[in-house]
Amino acid sequence: MNNRNAEVIMARNPRSLFPLVDNKVVTKELAARSDIPTPELYGVIAKHGDVRQFESIIKERDSFALKPARGSGGSGIILVKEKRETGLITESDRTLTIPYLRYHITDILSGIYSLEGQDDQAIVEALIHPDDVFAAVTYRGVPDIRVVVYRGVPIMSMVRLPTAASDGKANLHGGAIGAGIDLKSGLTITAVHRSAIVTHHPDTGDPVSGIEVPHWEKILLMAARSLEMTGLGYIGADMVIDRDRGPLLLELNARPGLAIQMANRAGLLKRIRKVDEAPEDTFTTPEKRVEWARKNL
Repeated sequence: MNNRNAEVIMARNPRSLFPLVDNKVVTKELAARSDIPTPELYGVIAKHGDVRQFESIIKERDSFALKPARGSGGSGIILVKEKRETGLITESDRTLTIPYLRYHITDILSGIYSLEGQDDQAIVEALIHPDDVFAAVTYRGVPDIRVVVYRGVPIMSMVRLPTAASDGKANLHGGAIGAGIDLKSGLTITAVHRSAIVTHHPDTGDPVSGIEVPHWEKILLMAARSLEMTGLGYIGADMVIDRDRGPLLLELNARPGLAIQMANRAGLLKRIRKVDEAPEDTFTTPEKRVEWARKNL
C-alpha cells in the first residue's frame, strides 16, 4: 500500500489532474471528446433548487441510474429498472417513491456520498442492460470490469460480480466477487470473495473461471486510452458490457485498490517494473501498449 502511494500514485498522478476523474460528469465530457462511449446522460442536478427537475428528467424513462457525481465504491447509487403504479422498482426489487428519491438527491448534493465530503451533483443516466456473458455468475445487478493501467499500459484486470451479500452491486467491500482476467486471452481465472479464494459463485453455484470476456481487445484499448484522456499515469478504468452498445466506460479512479492482486494471484509491482524496463518507444500508441501487455504480462 505504501509503495503504491509513494512510488506510483505520487510519482505518476499529479494532484492537479485528480478532478478529471473524481467527478463523473467531467469524466463523461472527457470521454466524449476522446470518442470513448459511456452510458447516456439524462440529466444533472447541481443544486438544491434544481431537485424539482428530477421528475421531468425521468418522465419519459422507464429505467435509469441515479448516482453521485463524486461518489466512490458504489455508495449512493440507486438503479431503477421499471416504473409501476406502486412506485419505482430497483434492481434489488425494492419499491421506492419519487419523494424518497428527491430526499436521496438532497443527500447526494450535501456530499454524504462524495469523496472528502464535498458538495456534490446528482447524475441521472441510462441503466445498463448487461451482456449475458456473466449471467450465470451474477446475482441481480450489473457486473463491471476493472482494468489497472500504468503509463497507459493495461497491467491487470478483473470482473466484479454482484452477490446477494453485496445487494446486487459490484462492490468487493460490500461482498461482490472479484475474478481475475488473463490479459492475453480475456478468460476469467481465479476469484476472491471477502479475502478468500473461491471457485464458484456463492449464490448461483456456477464456476467463475474460464469465462471468455467479449470485446476484450476493445476493452483494453479503451483502458489504455485513459492516459491520453487524463494525463494520469496510474489509473483504474471501470467498464461494463451493455448488451446493445457493447463496452462502456463507467468511471476512472486515480487511486485503484489492491484487491485485484488477490483475484489474479499476482502482484502489481512486478508488472509495473516490467513496464518501466521496456524501451520507451514501445508505448507510443494505445494499440502498441495493448499489444505489448498481451504478449508480456
